[in-house]
Amino acid sequence: MRDSRESRLLLVLLIAIAFALITVDIRGGQDSPVDGARRAAATVFGPVENGVSAAVDPFANAVSAVKDSGSRHDRIARLERENAELKTRLGNDDRNRSRVQQLDKMLKTAGAGQYGIKGAEVIAIGAAQGFSWTVTIDAGADDGIKRDMTVINGDGLVGRVTTVGPSTSTVLLASDPDFTVGTRMEKTDELGFASGQGDRPLRVQLLNGKAKVKKGDRLVTFGSQADTPFVPGVPVGVVSRVDPSGGDLTRTVYVKPFVGFTKLDIVGVVVEAPRKDPRDTVLPPAPKPTPTPTVTVTVTPSAGAADAAAPQEQ
Repeated sequence: MRDSRESRLLLVLLIAIAFALITVDIRGGQDSPVDGARRAAATVFGPVENGVSAAVDPFANAVSAVKDSGSRHDRIARLERENAELKTRLGNDDRNRSRVQQLDKMLKTAGAGQYGIKGAEVIAIGAAQGFSWTVTIDAGADDGIKRDMTVINGDGLVGRVTTVGPSTSTVLLASDPDFTVGTRMEKTDELGFASGQGDRPLRVQLLNGKAKVKKGDRLVTFGSQADTPFVPGVPVGVVSRVDPSGGDLTRTVYVKPFVGFTKLDIVGVVVEAPRKDPRDTVLPPAPKPTPTPTVTVTVTPSAGAADAAAPQEQ
């Protein structure tokens, strides 16, 4: 259309009509006479708007994701921290549960033997005195600990106190080569002396060279004069090997100790000896032997063998 006076007049007229329609629509409100036309336009152009919106939304979502990534990273980091703290608490709970079990077992052992004990914790291994198998406990003279007191745990004999400080003490373990304790066999009462051999079984010299002893027999402490350094009846270990008797005055057996010396934690120092020898009462019930299954094999003769064995008719 060429730019002429008629076209300019038409443009002005269309603009005037548009303003008039807008004014009528505003004043009409919900009863506006152009409401029907507006709904028709929405019907025509609505799908186009939705398509444009769908095309734009992925970019908007991406921008939103970038904006939210920082907060999402913070949430992940927080969850990771909470998870680590939970694992730590669970680990501590397992540790505390284990120590409670050790303490409970030791109290039962002390109760069975009527030993008065002072509980302590192993806080170090080795010592300046040069002993190869020693531990340091967090109880000393201030707690009533004295030299040459018996040390036990829930499993049995741990050792004896050798050095005492105000708040700590050194314990010589029964596994040390310089350690010796008098022993008594369960039931047979055969006496002997057990010596440490480091990480190997204890070596026990029985005073009776003809003593009847076998693998699986158990030993307890015999006790010392005035109960120093050893109180009687403390479980020592179980016989793992017996040397053949060669007619000597003594007999040698090897004993696996009840106590695991490489994993000591909670121990008890016997500060009061029992009024009487508990003998074998501190030992746990003896394990029942496992019966050996007996298999009986029955051979059924085959048909051919039966025919061969039958008498032949002449």
